[in-house]
Amino acid sequence: MSSSTTQVDRRVFLKTGLAGATGLVLGFYLPGASTALADATAAPAAAAVLNAWVRVAPDDIVTIIISKSEMGQGVMTSLSMLAVEELECDWKNVRTEFAPADKVYIDPVFGMQGTGGSQSIHSGWEPMRRAGATAREMLIAAAAQKWGVAASECHAENGAVLHAATNRRATFGSLAEAASKLPVPADVKLKDPSQFRLIGKPTQRLDTPIKVNGRAGFGIDVRRPGMLHAVVLRCPVFGGKVASFDATKAKAVPGVKDVVQISSGIAVVADNTWNAMQGRNALAVKWDEGPNAALSSDTIRKQFGRKVKAADLNVNAVKAGRDYAAATLVKADPFAIERMDKNQGKIIIDGNSAFGRRGVSDFVGDAVETSKAMKAPVQVTWSREDDMQHDYYRPTSYIHLSAGLGADGWPVAFTARIACDSVMSWFFPGTITNGLDTSSTEGVSDIAYDIPNILVDYQLVKSPIPLGFWRSVGASQNGFFSESFIDELAAAAKKDPYEFRRHLLAKSPRHLAVLNLAAEKAGWGNPLPKGVYRGIAMLRSFSTYVAEVAEVAVDSSKGRLKVQRVVCAVDCGRPVNPAVIEQQVMGAVIYGLTAGLKSEITIDKGRVVQTNFDDNPVVRMNEAPVVEVHIIQSTEGPTGMGEPAVPPVTPAVCNAIFAATGKRIRRLPVRTQDWT
Repeated sequence: MSSSTTQVDRRVFLKTGLAGATGLVLGFYLPGASTALADATAAPAAAAVLNAWVRVAPDDIVTIIISKSEMGQGVMTSLSMLAVEELECDWKNVRTEFAPADKVYIDPVFGMQGTGGSQSIHSGWEPMRRAGATAREMLIAAAAQKWGVAASECHAENGAVLHAATNRRATFGSLAEAASKLPVPADVKLKDPSQFRLIGKPTQRLDTPIKVNGRAGFGIDVRRPGMLHAVVLRCPVFGGKVASFDATKAKAVPGVKDVVQISSGIAVVADNTWNAMQGRNALAVKWDEGPNAALSSDTIRKQFGRKVKAADLNVNAVKAGRDYAAATLVKADPFAIERMDKNQGKIIIDGNSAFGRRGVSDFVGDAVETSKAMKAPVQVTWSREDDMQHDYYRPTSYIHLSAGLGADGWPVAFTARIACDSVMSWFFPGTITNGLDTSSTEGVSDIAYDIPNILVDYQLVKSPIPLGFWRSVGASQNGFFSESFIDELAAAAKKDPYEFRRHLLAKSPRHLAVLNLAAEKAGWGNPLPKGVYRGIAMLRSFSTYVAEVAEVAVDSSKGRLKVQRVVCAVDCGRPVNPAVIEQQVMGAVIYGLTAGLKSEITIDKGRVVQTNFDDNPVVRMNEAPVVEVHIIQSTEGPTGMGEPAVPPVTPAVCNAIFAATGKRIRRLPVRTQDWT
């Protein structure tokens, strides 16, 4: 991504109260990513690129304002832990608020206000700690001034400042107002990791209670004075549009207020969502299906295959070539249902899940256009069927892999030719240079194995299917490709797949460490019960290293396959909250298994065939494996865990299937006929 930034000294802080707030309010900058600050009396909206806040109230409540979206990945808690570690407040008094939409919260990595790329903890590691440390030093200075002692004689502990020599103690809340009037320290000393009391400890998530007791509010819960409800009927064919419609029967449905045509289709507006849906069912519509009415999964797959073969190159010492195809499409989960505050003219999005259409604004457009037409706030609801058939999808990807093995069985050449549509071209076309989208090659072009000759060729193949950022993006399909093929090479060389990888990772210590840990904890090489087989895979994505061993029970005669156990080793740098890391890995394993074994979006006559979870299923509780998570205690800076545990799970399972049956899975999702 590209962005225009202006350098600003990170020692410059904004020291102004939020509207209606008292006490100490602190803002700070990420280094190298801001414009000049307004003066100290400016409102937050007038300041420049503040990306997080610490607020200390007179009642000792500390509020950490989070500039990242909490979508289940635990950043509300983990980012707070970074600030609180340095602040030295009482964790029981910590509260959080989400930052409003404002340019002051632009992320310097993305050049926009956003959450993604498993970057939240990585980018917040130093700034969040620095914010907490700065607030701490200001509170200490206020106490020292009050007592007439040197600040160096005081220290912060559990939400108070103490002066050991006189046994005096003042709470943060009692010092907050005075602290807010003091100069902001030019520099602060951060803790040595040996002093951490919170970072690295399993910590209960701050968002769990409200989600369990029902107090958490989501978009679908919102009500506004005069608010109406709407659903939208869209052309079932990608790229199609309304030719004509008759709303007579729809308007006759009780509760329906109006039927209006908007950019995405026809909105039926009613006094509640159910009545709007009944009105939509009564609509009579003729569609102009456009140029994609004959599109099918089969035609897409053949198009991509032709592209790869047309780009085929002659490579010396080629032992064998294999074609792999990812699932035609995998659906991304929905982000949220919207609400519009008409009086303030703002769109408010409450996210209750992630890795879906959160990166696009088509649903926002629905609400805005319909609200303008009705001159009232309108809540637009997408049904599961709406979302399933009108989503943004992981791209189709087709790859041809070749390798050459020397006389000793070790690879001397590795070639990958990838045909894939470009997610980035849909969102950030300026990042595509000479037809290359690096997100489409990650997981293959950056393989860590020590192979002397590597060639990766990428062909950008455009498709009319809307694309979105699926969890782990290109690494999700490319991890399946590369780790399945590495397993093929091990088999061709008659070498153990774990030992084969170990040899090729001798110069990559962090890769090797997670591989060894996963194999050790899984008991690699130890006997398994009859009918149970192991597979292994390893991948680095988003700067995090993950290796996984899958134990799979396979009964070819009955067509039965069950993943019983997945052992995961992760190196995400210094762990901030091990409990959240473990949760993220477990969720990623289930997510990856769903895509690898269950879910597939197919296209017929230009439209999505699947409609709901009955024909696009997910892994259920009785199908879920035991997941073991082992975290390497690294001293490197922390990286993310939202995505990196997804890519290795499917190839590990498919490699176990090969161990059981001798048959390779080269297309996802796994079909019974491919291994029986």
